[in-house]
Amino acid sequence: MSTGSSLAVLHVLRAPVGGLFRHVLDLARAQAARGCRVGIVADSLTGGPRGEAALAELKPLLALGLTRIAMPRNPGFADVAALRHVAARITQAAPDVVHGHGSKGGVYARCATRLAGSKAVVAYTPHGGSFNYHPGTMAHRVYMAIEGALRPLTDLYLFESAYVKERMRAEAGATRALQRVVLNGISDAEMTPVVAPPQADDFFYIGELREVKGVDTLLDALALVHARTAMRPRLTLIGAGPDQPALEARAAAHGLSSYVTFAGQMSARQAFARGRVMVVPSRAESLPYVVLEAAGARVPMIATVAGGVPEIFGPHAHRLIAFGDSELLAQRLTAALTSPPALLAREADEVFSFVSRTFTLKGMVDAVLEGYRDALAARHFDAAAANAHSAAIH
Repeated sequence: MSTGSSLAVLHVLRAPVGGLFRHVLDLARAQAARGCRVGIVADSLTGGPRGEAALAELKPLLALGLTRIAMPRNPGFADVAALRHVAARITQAAPDVVHGHGSKGGVYARCATRLAGSKAVVAYTPHGGSFNYHPGTMAHRVYMAIEGALRPLTDLYLFESAYVKERMRAEAGATRALQRVVLNGISDAEMTPVVAPPQADDFFYIGELREVKGVDTLLDALALVHARTAMRPRLTLIGAGPDQPALEARAAAHGLSSYVTFAGQMSARQAFARGRVMVVPSRAESLPYVVLEAAGARVPMIATVAGGVPEIFGPHAHRLIAFGDSELLAQRLTAALTSPPALLAREADEVFSFVSRTFTLKGMVDAVLEGYRDALAARHFDAAAANAHSAAIH
């Protein structure tokens, strides 16, 4: 079994999109640069051109290769074929660490490692995943039951926020596995400012267009500002998702079609130039990269207290608002429209100062590798203790 920087690591995830995918890309690239042999197993049904391009760029660095197989979002019979494929890849690659990302990647990584009979350490990073479902719902109960059942197959939990760690403990139960909170990190290049041009919209949003992200609340709040003031702020929505038709219809019903632009997908730093204030109206989050990136770019933000967002704002978390409250959000939108630009810039600089010290890419990679090494050391200790016990009996 390898030690130190020569570790062999196989990352398993489902959809190559969003913050989870960005995390895996950053981690895989940095681990390879440090001498690790790295591989990736990912879904073949999602990702689109952007995901394809990102994986193609990374592939030459992957000593353990890149494989794609259909991984359905919801549980079903198709999972059997995917699970067998991951187990075969584990047998072939013989990794020291199998690292599952997200709820589906976590299931495959843990079950396939056992199916393959591998002695690899199994690490799991939830990335929100199962914890994005509302407590008390049937979906939440099912996913928490699965998380609880998989605890014995997990050697190391790498939580991206203290929030998700506490959710795991409270809702899936305690575990004997090693646990670390490893905050997502951004690069030095992402800690340079982006200044919106004069023609930029008043507000913008970046992310998936689906219910959990709260874009419906943002549209409702914008409509209140239009109805109650003489101001006519404009909004750009950047991203894609299953709720886009419904959100377009909602904007039209509010009479906002000429004030709301659905701009599609683009890089975060491109998107930061599309508006003066970023709005994060999420109902659920883990530790969103887009908020970290916006903080690094010194973009003024209006955000909710969802998930680990308060951890990003740190001493400035009192500025966050409750999610799902269009009245409160409308008040914040109005305040941003009437605030001096220098005040908004100062608040953005204060968040940047905290983020630049706390959420670094190097710190993230160091902590993940340290977690791997601690889990491997614990495995060796357990094996030595078992051998000593067996020898004593005989």
